[in-house]
Amino acid sequence: MKADPAAQRRLSDLAAVDAELTRAAHRRRSLPELVEVEQADKSLQTARDAMVAAETAMSDLDRDIRKLEAEVEQVRTREDRDRGLLDSGSISSGKQLEDLQHELATLRRRQTVLEDELLEVMERREATAADLERGRVALVDIEQRRLDAIRRRDAALAEVGSAEEHGAQERRILIGELPADLVSLYERIRARNGTGAALVREGRCGACRLELDRTAIGHLREAASDEVVRCEECGVVLVRTPESGLSRPSDLSAQSGLSGESGR
Repeated sequence: MKADPAAQRRLSDLAAVDAELTRAAHRRRSLPELVEVEQADKSLQTARDAMVAAETAMSDLDRDIRKLEAEVEQVRTREDRDRGLLDSGSISSGKQLEDLQHELATLRRRQTVLEDELLEVMERREATAADLERGRVALVDIEQRRLDAIRRRDAALAEVGSAEEHGAQERRILIGELPADLVSLYERIRARNGTGAALVREGRCGACRLELDRTAIGHLREAASDEVVRCEECGVVLVRTPESGLSRPSDLSAQSGLSGESGR
């Protein structure tokens, strides 16, 4: 394939734009802000689950407190009734009197047990209420950090999007300036290798970074300037410039001679 040397050099510009677009796409996928938002989402869900668990525990404890308070009230009512009966002096039977005193002792023990249980449950409720309040504060903090992470992510994505838009526009311009057959070859190679063209610098392929052997160097030296040449290792189009390191020794001697003549 033949292509104007200037078009081949522009092909390297297209490769540079595509490399930048590839880096932008990679950055879009690997933004640290994406991880921050994901972690914040997980933390937020964990905090919300903890809040639901604490609220459920509070509800259960409130139910237990109401139940124990009702039982304590029942015991007190029953004790007050029996004590009133005992104090009234209406019981003349020794057996009935003994049974009533035994029942009062039992009620007092039962009341003590219930009040101890009630105190324990109320202490647990107080601790759970403190946990719930800390959970609310933590939830607000996590939600704020999540919003901050989302703002940073959106700003980073906007920056990447701007770079991608600029690169896409530059790419369209370059493709419009290049021969269709050269672009077609470039796109086929790029689809297969990820890179379609690269500069030759100091005898190395700019894509695979391998040093070209003598045969390849010789072929590049002998090839016409409008001939499209490719790397034997990775297959990309090799773009030749004065910095490619392809000058013949005779060329260097000639250049040295010209320099000497100009000095005279």
